[in-house]
Amino acid sequence: MVDYHAANNQSSAVGEGPPTYMEQENDWDRDLLLDPAWEKQQRKTFTAWCNSHLRKAGTQIENIEEDFRDGLKLMLLLEVISGERLPKPERGKMRVHKINNVNKALDFIASKGVKLVSIGAEEIVDGNAKMTLGMIWTIILRFAIQDISVEETSAKEGLLLWCQRKTAPYKNVNVQNFHISWKDGLAFNALIHRHRPDLIDYDSLRKDDPVTNLNNAFEVAEKHLDIPKMLDAEDIVGTLRPDEKAIMTYVSCFYHAFSGAQKAETAANRICKVLAVNQENEQMMEDYEKLASELLEWIRRTIPWLLNREKQKTMNEMQAKQEDFRDYRRDHKPPKVQEKCQLEISFNTLQTKLRLSNRPAFMPSEGRMVSDINGAWHSLEGAEKGYEEWILSEIRRLERLEHLAEKFHQKAAIHESWTDGKEAMLTQKDYETSTLSEVKALLRKHEAFESDLAAHQDRVEQIAAIAQELNELDYCDSAKVNTRCQKICDQWDVLGALTQSRKESLERTEKQLESIDELYLEYAKRAAPFNNWMEGAMEDLQDMFIVHNIEEIQGLITAHEQFKSTLPEANKEREAIQSIQAEVQKIAQSNGIKLSGANPYTTITPESIDSKWEKAMSMVPQRDKALQEELDKQKNNDTLRAKFANQANTVGAYIQDKMEEIGRISIEMNGTLEDQLTSLKEYQSNIMSYMPEMNTLEGYHQLIQEALIFDNQYTPYTMEHLRVGWEQLNTTIARTINEVENQILTRDAKGISQEQLQEYRASFNHFDKKRSGQMVSDDFRALLISTGNSLGDTEFARIMGIVDPNGSGAVTFQAFIDFMSRETTDTDTADQVIASFKILAADKNFITAEELRRELPPDQAEYCIARMAPYTGPDAVSGALDYMSFSTALYGESDL
Repeated sequence: MVDYHAANNQSSAVGEGPPTYMEQENDWDRDLLLDPAWEKQQRKTFTAWCNSHLRKAGTQIENIEEDFRDGLKLMLLLEVISGERLPKPERGKMRVHKINNVNKALDFIASKGVKLVSIGAEEIVDGNAKMTLGMIWTIILRFAIQDISVEETSAKEGLLLWCQRKTAPYKNVNVQNFHISWKDGLAFNALIHRHRPDLIDYDSLRKDDPVTNLNNAFEVAEKHLDIPKMLDAEDIVGTLRPDEKAIMTYVSCFYHAFSGAQKAETAANRICKVLAVNQENEQMMEDYEKLASELLEWIRRTIPWLLNREKQKTMNEMQAKQEDFRDYRRDHKPPKVQEKCQLEISFNTLQTKLRLSNRPAFMPSEGRMVSDINGAWHSLEGAEKGYEEWILSEIRRLERLEHLAEKFHQKAAIHESWTDGKEAMLTQKDYETSTLSEVKALLRKHEAFESDLAAHQDRVEQIAAIAQELNELDYCDSAKVNTRCQKICDQWDVLGALTQSRKESLERTEKQLESIDELYLEYAKRAAPFNNWMEGAMEDLQDMFIVHNIEEIQGLITAHEQFKSTLPEANKEREAIQSIQAEVQKIAQSNGIKLSGANPYTTITPESIDSKWEKAMSMVPQRDKALQEELDKQKNNDTLRAKFANQANTVGAYIQDKMEEIGRISIEMNGTLEDQLTSLKEYQSNIMSYMPEMNTLEGYHQLIQEALIFDNQYTPYTMEHLRVGWEQLNTTIARTINEVENQILTRDAKGISQEQLQEYRASFNHFDKKRSGQMVSDDFRALLISTGNSLGDTEFARIMGIVDPNGSGAVTFQAFIDFMSRETTDTDTADQVIASFKILAADKNFITAEELRRELPPDQAEYCIARMAPYTGPDAVSGALDYMSFSTALYGESDL
């Protein structure tokens, strides 16, 4: 006889050999005799359980002891639940055929490790209900309950532990056994709700209404979970102690139904995790491409503006360009510097995430690499530097042009004033009616005029030279200057011709004229140079000057003092010239000579000499004042230079110190990565608090530019150098923070402990001889050997290919910990993702869109559907998708 009660308490301890499911249980007959309701429950439950499997073969049973008598359906049941082929059944109707068939089934059961005690095929063929139920219970134990395993417990204990774990959170549910713990129906509903909360409103169930609870669970299980109704609610409620085997049989169906769903859920979660990482990485790639494109476009639009060297005609126009450039440096460029820094940080973070998730490195689209952006930025800064230098040179050019133009018009006005009336004087023929003395006087006068004309030759040449320089410097009003200059030159040629003509006329008349007043002649000869000297002195006293430092203005002051030291001698010469005229008057008076009036040899009168002398003397203090004002201005400029230099020297030393300090901090950081990150961010905040000092320096720099100061002997620093240093300091801090953040990402993703990271840092610092944050290949090899690795040349070359893919010959700390984490931890692989998809696809080589939408969240299901190629294998069906090539593409692999 088969005893299938004993299997409920059989031991599953490791090392005790295969379990015995058919040991004799003494209370089997007594239970059936004392409580016939148990047999009724078992008959219904076992019949439903058998039909749930026989339906797969297109048949079922109605009467459990009658329908198994010929052994055919019994053998079919065993084939369905085991997935194996039994010996070919005998199709005869005789008793011997039926017994042979049942024996084949019993032999198959025994071959599966089930010990059959006192059971024979004859009882089954004879329709013995007790033996038939016992045999079916044995089959259920072996094929439905034996393989259940939860935390090293199996069979009944494992199934009970599974039920307890699943129903633990639910109120009014306390599963301690497979009989009375299930009477109120709440445990069945809790199992369903735990796995499919959408099918049952658990909070609406009442413990005092067990029939409703049981029927609700049975109907939901049959309709939605494909678990046939194996129990009657009234039988369970109406029985003091429901049949344990019936309950176990029914509950095992829930276990098998939900364990498959749990595997699918696990597989779906793995795929969701992989896809979430991929979606996040793709979003970061899109953000990088967008930011890189926008930054490159800004650079592309800005460089032509900086390369535009179109000359302006006025100082105001050029100063407007200078103000536009200041707006660009102050308002437009700083945000782009931040974008460039953020772009490098995003690129490094993305590459770290790709390495940590075992994905291929991100390669931006052509022209958008970090190196391309750095190259474009370098071109921008080159154009920027050239543009600023061009603006300053143009301002100097326009300033010089204005000075030259004013000087040209001043000299031209003096010359035109001198030439006024000279043509009329040279064309008159007064000598034809003059006496001999008058003719001689006219001749001497003409000689004096020639001397004066020769003295003015230098001024004409200066006017022509200034006009030529204005043309060469592209002066905006060159046409007017050229017209005036040409008029002066033409008039000068006319004066030269007229002078030569009059001289020849006087010389022809000279032979006939003899008398000339030597005093007048001497007066004329001395008065003309002196007059020219006074005009030159007045011209010099009115001359405009431009200086750029104290030394230059002091040189002008020295020259002016030298000029003033010559005034006493000049005054003596003036008095000597006036004494000649006085002597003429004295002789005329003493001899009663009536003078004709003006000196016949010159138009320079004593009055004009005195007038010019007084005018020149009045210009001296004016010149003193102008030179002193310029000296005060240069002293003020020198003060500005000193202010800027003091601030620049302070800021420059601060930037240099902080650059060296951040270099030491990045190598000597201690504590947890979070502490290091906090310290670095506090350090960054401290650095940014120094920004007002930079703003103060920018203010001094603007004042210096507005004062047109172009040199500063008090400091080696320029504003451009300090701006670049400040940007490098902030970029270095940001990169160091990013390295620590990437180390945190690596630690969290790879499960690396803080002690391991500190050990890695200590080892790296020990072999980083230069304390530069990088190691040459020989030092890195020594580091690997110190960790216990025995490296050949081939293996070391492979490792260098990983940590130094660009072949720079240096290994960074980030590359080192990436390599160590890669060697010591595990990550998702393409094989694992393919295995997960295979579970969702029910072991098929393809998956359908319907299966993806059923198992995955909507957004990730559509993500997969959009990217999976159609499956083209020999077992392909309509709508089949190739999940294998999709999975390998996620990891950048060409094949598995």
